[in-house]
Amino acid sequence: MAAPSSPKPFSLAIVGGGIGGLCLANSLFRHNIPVHVYEAAPAFSEIGAGVGLSPNALEAMALQDSAILEGFKRCVTTKASPSESGRFFIFRYGMRKPSADGMIAGQMICEVRHGCETSSVHRARFLEELVKLMPEKAASFSKRLVGIEDKGEEVLLRFSDGTEARHHAVVGCDGIKSQVRKLLLGEGDRTREAVFSGKYCYRGLVPADKATEMLGEDLALNSQMYLGNHGHVLTTPIEQGKTVNVVATHTKEDGEWNEDRWVKPSTKEELLADFEGWSEPVKNILGLVERPDMWALFNHLPAATYHQRGKICLLGDAAHASTPHHGAGAGMAMEDSFILSKLLASIQSVGELENAFAAYDAVRRPRSQRLVTSSRRTGEIYDFEDEIIGDNMEAMREYLEHGWDWIWHEALNLQLGKAQAFLKKHRETALNYTSSL
Repeated sequence: MAAPSSPKPFSLAIVGGGIGGLCLANSLFRHNIPVHVYEAAPAFSEIGAGVGLSPNALEAMALQDSAILEGFKRCVTTKASPSESGRFFIFRYGMRKPSADGMIAGQMICEVRHGCETSSVHRARFLEELVKLMPEKAASFSKRLVGIEDKGEEVLLRFSDGTEARHHAVVGCDGIKSQVRKLLLGEGDRTREAVFSGKYCYRGLVPADKATEMLGEDLALNSQMYLGNHGHVLTTPIEQGKTVNVVATHTKEDGEWNEDRWVKPSTKEELLADFEGWSEPVKNILGLVERPDMWALFNHLPAATYHQRGKICLLGDAAHASTPHHGAGAGMAMEDSFILSKLLASIQSVGELENAFAAYDAVRRPRSQRLVTSSRRTGEIYDFEDEIIGDNMEAMREYLEHGWDWIWHEALNLQLGKAQAFLKKHRETALNYTSSL
């Protein structure tokens, strides 16, 4: 993509250098928009192992910047065999005891397909590819945000190390514990902090050769999800098939998380105890996880807005942190980045930032907040806790076969068109008001 001949007359601060923040930054650089990334950590880093990106995410990358998509392709893991392409997960009954309607351990409930090549990456590898696209001196590290002050045409960012920075606006890409979100929504807003979802998960990585020896190639190297009472276990290959990512989710009996840490070391014994009564394939794969970590699963309540007066805007988990049960959080951040970058590329002045942020909010907030609600319910369905579906396998199959349609098959260019129409309408309203003075 050829950059415009002159830079835009406004600069942006991006707080947070994860996948969402760097996708946005790289796209803005290619539109010749001055931008600087402020990362709280000493270097770029991603928490977690595998992340799956489905059709909507791949389309968002392609529409936003082909260089981002090419970077993704360099570290992608596809399915083990061509026949598996297009498959999201095989869902299986995970309990040792047969279900009420006769389903036995390991039996397939259904397979869910989305019709395009299914792929996943190791988060850190993908982030490395995004870092390679960044210009030199485009980021500052160990910059933990503590305050944002409106200075008229600019905003002043204050960091914990005593330094300051000035930009025309700031985009918060700083994750589920977002400081930008807290500052935007303000004290007293119950949606400013994430809430515990009632579930936690164990995460671990298993060498693919060990998983294959234990389970066979089909189960080990193609994505499986085992569903059962108050829990579910998924396995998916990452790192180009060298490693199997294992995630075992369980419901917390009291529904509360009272620890400050959201991630803590666990033990194989604790993990296996939570999945007592599950089938042999599940117990076997969990037995290969040597040093599991326990992750509390939090999500955001729906905020009333993602922006503030052309000064602050939220993207990705900072805006709409979700539980992982749809596997769509990263994809939603990609969509956010696509829409916001295109809107910002289309404006020509500082005064238009507010309308660009408002247009972004108008199209992104309803869809992304739907994901948060739907993902939480999907976790309950996986764990046989949904009040309507329970452990009715036929009803569960019906839900699973169509539960991702609205996520995967979004017309992103149409969504962008709606945002651009919103922006145009507000631009014309402002022009008409000015000409009437």
